[in-house]
Amino acid sequence: MASFVFRRLIAAVIVLLAATFLMYMLVALSGDPLKELRESSAPNKIELMASLSQRLDLDVPPFFRYFLWLGGVGQCFVGACDFGVNVQGLPVVILLQQAMGSTLQLVTGAQIIAIIVGLIVGITTALRQYSGYDYTITFASFLFFSLPIFWVAVLLKQYIAIGFNNWLSDPLIGVPIMIGISIVSGLLWMSLLGGASRRRWITLGVATASTLALLAYFELTDWFTTPSVGIVGVVITALAAALGVTAVSVGLKDKNAVRGALVTAAVGIALYYPMTYFVFRSMSLPLFFALALGAVVVGGAIGYFLGGRDRWQSARTSAIVAVIIGAVIVIDGHLLYWNAYVNSSRVNGRPVATIGSTTPNLGGNFWIQGIDTFTHLLLPTIAIILISFASLTRYTRASMLEVMNQDFIRTARSKGLTQRTVVVRHALRNALIPIATVIALEIGALIGGAVITESVFGWSGMGRLFQNGIDHVDPNPVMAFFVVTGLLAVIFNLLADLLYASLDPRIRVS
Repeated sequence: MASFVFRRLIAAVIVLLAATFLMYMLVALSGDPLKELRESSAPNKIELMASLSQRLDLDVPPFFRYFLWLGGVGQCFVGACDFGVNVQGLPVVILLQQAMGSTLQLVTGAQIIAIIVGLIVGITTALRQYSGYDYTITFASFLFFSLPIFWVAVLLKQYIAIGFNNWLSDPLIGVPIMIGISIVSGLLWMSLLGGASRRRWITLGVATASTLALLAYFELTDWFTTPSVGIVGVVITALAAALGVTAVSVGLKDKNAVRGALVTAAVGIALYYPMTYFVFRSMSLPLFFALALGAVVVGGAIGYFLGGRDRWQSARTSAIVAVIIGAVIVIDGHLLYWNAYVNSSRVNGRPVATIGSTTPNLGGNFWIQGIDTFTHLLLPTIAIILISFASLTRYTRASMLEVMNQDFIRTARSKGLTQRTVVVRHALRNALIPIATVIALEIGALIGGAVITESVFGWSGMGRLFQNGIDHVDPNPVMAFFVVTGLLAVIFNLLADLLYASLDPRIRVS
């Protein structure tokens, strides 16, 4: 294992050196960074040109200038990174630190959601092959995959931001729209669950009626003006999470796992009021992470002690249930401050932002800042999710279909194993092997593609850093962007190789 990792790292270093040299030469030879000053009418332009030449070492040929830059980057091994300065004389390493935080905030959540949703939808479409649900998802996947992200961003700005903000001024759904949404929801659930004709019609009726009742409740209680989850929503979500996660993870026949999940749900419900009215009033980011870790530990401990022989499976199930319940309670904590955020003078009744990463001079507590971050992340996150979701769904579906037709799957079914066991324990693990490669490539491409996303949404991140470097023929910011994206691509490809061995015991890393 160690020798494999060492060889891969040596190869990665060689590739990065060649790629950075090529990129540096392309940027350095693409134009003249002194052009603006040459055309300037400033009386001291000679001094300004001399100062810029000295800062950027423009009197050194680009070939040798690359090695000067490489020497500064090499100091990262001793904890003193030096990426040089940009045309304004600002240290690039400081600009890079600020840009990395902004870009990682943008792409991390979007990529996690895209992976989870893409895997789930890809698996379900493979299990429901050639159904109406499969055809619908296939059409949507090809549609989103073919659309350029800047066009998707423009559509989101028009219909999600501007349209939704206008609708919030008088949030009325209307009976025809409620009926239409309910029918579409019923058809989706009917196609997803499938089964015999009678079961499909029952699913259609129940899903349609449930959606209609929920929308009517929202309309009558003016929920969109004063949204909240409440104790009823927490109870319903907790019970649904306990039964749903257990059914997928170990099956409802495992009574110990069911008991652990339900006890975890009961603990979460019991903590709703103490958390909302006491702990959340003094919430901070360190406390938030401590509570998140505590939820995982407590849920895992409950599942472990009530799990019987399969303690670790039950612990895993209860920990997931605890995370879901905690997430719902946190969402409710944010919704309690929704009115205060929307009606603030800085937001002025239009919460869905179309540009920037924060609202200037907003102020407020942890919850207000959380809502502000969410509203600014909403549109770019949806844009990234739609594009990434499309490819992940298709790859997952194809991989699952290939695995489901293998001999060992037929053998597992002939042994009398349940469908859940066949899909989760046998098919999914093998299907994830090619998906690991796709995800590794997606992450590298996502960071590189942030240039377009950040430009459209006015997000000051690594994309802006890269664009400014290109515009001003400034190699140092461009190279900082290139080094980070290259390192991420190398790291995640290495992790994908190591993941192969854990997914398939027949694969040996050597």
